[in-house]
Amino acid sequence: MTASGIERLDVPLADLELQIACETTRKALARTHSPSDRIAYANDLFLLTHPEACSTDADYPEWPAQVAALIARSNTTRRIR
Repeated sequence: MTASGIERLDVPLADLELQIACETTRKALARTHSPSDRIAYANDLFLLTHPEACSTDADYPEWPAQVAALIARSNTTRRIR
């Protein structure tokens, strides 16, 4: 087989990782008997195959500051008790 033949078979790493994640999730979904696990795995599979449904840091630019403020308030409350 020539180099060009092998290049045609090459798959981008991101595509391979997605295929593996989806296959792992499908196997877990097929093996579980827990209704809550089935829901979680089905949701995972949907989000893996529809990345546009996922939020990113750009969607919530103020989020890190808000979380830091909540943590600081929680730490202050613990010190007062």
